[in-house]
Amino acid sequence: MDPTKIFENVVRASIYGDNKLTPHPCGVYFQDVPTDPITKLAAIPYDLADHLECFKVDFLHNHVYDYFSSHDEIKELVKHDPDWKLLEMPSVIKQLFQVNNQVEVVLKVKPTSILELADCLALIRPQKKYLLDQYLADRTKIRSELYRQGEGGYSFKKGHAVAYSMVIVLQLHLIKAGIKLAS
Repeated sequence: MDPTKIFENVVRASIYGDNKLTPHPCGVYFQDVPTDPITKLAAIPYDLADHLECFKVDFLHNHVYDYFSSHDEIKELVKHDPDWKLLEMPSVIKQLFQVNNQVEVVLKVKPTSILELADCLALIRPQKKYLLDQYLADRTKIRSELYRQGEGGYSFKKGHAVAYSMVIVLQLHLIKAGIKLAS
C-alpha cells in the first residue's frame, strides 16, 4: 500500500545518505513539511524532522498475514504455543519480524513465552540494551523497567511488544509447518 496514492496532501518521509535524499520505506507526513521540489520527498530527513516536531506515520505491511485465509485461522493458531526451540536457531531468528538482526539477544534470553519474546523486543531498543544482563539475572524484577519511559521521553509500550510477539509466533508456526517466509 502506498499512502501517497490514497491520501491527499501526504509527503513521503526521507532518509539522507550518500549526499542525497531517498524515500523512507514506509513513513509519511500528513502535516505541512518542507518538500524537496525535485524528489517531492520531505526536505528534512526523518531523524532530524522528529526533533522539529514533525510526526511521521509508518505504514507497515506485515507479509505474515498473507499466508492466512481468514482472521479465524490466525486467532486459532495464536492460541497454541509455537515450538520455542526454533528460537535457538540463528537461521530461524534471521527470518523473523523485528528480531532478525538481534540473534544474540534472542539466543541469550531464550524466550519460552509471548511475554519473554515481548521482553526481547524491548531489550533490543537502544535505550534498553543496557538492561540485558540484569534481565537475565532476574526477569521479573527488570521487566517493568523495560517498558518504563526513559529520560529522553522514549518508551516502548508493552502492548506493542506483545502484538509484535504474536506476529513472531505466527511466523514460528509457519516455519514449523515448512512454509518458507518471504523476505
